[in-house]
Amino acid sequence: MRHVIVGNGVAGITAATELATRHAGEIVVYTTERYPYYFRPQLPRFLAGELAQERLFARPPAWYDEQGIRVHLGQAVVRLLPDQHRVVLADGSEVAYDRLLLATGAVPAVPPVEGAGRRGVFTLRTLDDALAIREYAARSRHAVVIGGGLLGLEAARGLLGLGLTVTVLEFFSRLMPRQLDEEGAALFRVLVERLGLQVTLNARTQAFLGDEAVQGVRLEDGREIPAQMVLVCTGVRCNADLAAAAGLTVNRGVVVDTRMSTSVPDIYAAGDLASFNGRSWGIIPQARAQALVAAANMAGEEATYEEVVPSTTLKITGIDLTSCGVAVPEGEGFLELRHTDPAAGIYRKLVLQGDVAVGAIVIGDRDAARRFEALTTAHAPLSREEATALVKG
Repeated sequence: MRHVIVGNGVAGITAATELATRHAGEIVVYTTERYPYYFRPQLPRFLAGELAQERLFARPPAWYDEQGIRVHLGQAVVRLLPDQHRVVLADGSEVAYDRLLLATGAVPAVPPVEGAGRRGVFTLRTLDDALAIREYAARSRHAVVIGGGLLGLEAARGLLGLGLTVTVLEFFSRLMPRQLDEEGAALFRVLVERLGLQVTLNARTQAFLGDEAVQGVRLEDGREIPAQMVLVCTGVRCNADLAAAAGLTVNRGVVVDTRMSTSVPDIYAAGDLASFNGRSWGIIPQARAQALVAAANMAGEEATYEEVVPSTTLKITGIDLTSCGVAVPEGEGFLELRHTDPAAGIYRKLVLQGDVAVGAIVIGDRDAARRFEALTTAHAPLSREEATALVKG
């Protein structure tokens, strides 16, 4: 039995490891990356010089051979042939499979801004991206980060650590709009600016200025912000082109069922690429959970996936922030309980739906963050009085 895996991120390598543990047969991994699996969330720390490159890697290269996992670095799969149970590599060669896992993840979503192709405009998704940014930053003084979400802020902190002046531009009226409400975001902005980052909200980027190299950013309201480099962190899109070209059902990612099976027999998908119940959260716990289910079913066992509650933790020294579940509810039927202490830099929020904890935001209180995340993940029963007491601390 030959298992072919396309992609060596967290989903692909988790599945490969699980298959090896089950002694499920031959395991072959193909990836466009030049490096073995590394911790992508740690790239901002590497960018800042806080983490050595060798510490990014999950395991030494020899480990994969010892486990019977053959990883082919820098070898892209460019076509799927489902009817023949084969994949086509960039060099034209074909590889047969019995079962195939697609774990090609996501790619940066860059908005159509004038001048986006100028030298000095970057995205941060891979180790090669981070290396290129570090090299270019050594010749820069001012940087602009487009996007005040999780990656944008962590990357901005990384650039700040390199000695640059950094301005964060956020399209919406608050930072981390998917994870924070207005009240929590207001406190959070104060904490971010104390680190030395400059924040501009309601910032609609019109153009990247300069000739061959970027020299600044112009907003739709006419303001211009000088910068020798720009980092675009405006989200990602599922890297589903390979699957779509092969006729797999795609809707905000490759559509999968509870077994992580796609619409084509013997092809599975997991991680950022997969769309389950019309959603792809793009979070590591989800990718791991889906990969374990996919591997079990590829090995001939029966396993089903239950959706993981989304949780976000900001990885910036000096700021503790956790947002999980339905943190910013829309519609009727939700009760939001809050407590704010601006002087202490603390914000606690619990969201109830009926008498069940479904969401939380915590800033500046690690103990409460752990408790609230556990309650939300378990969909724990909680009365209004109990929730109020927890929020007040």
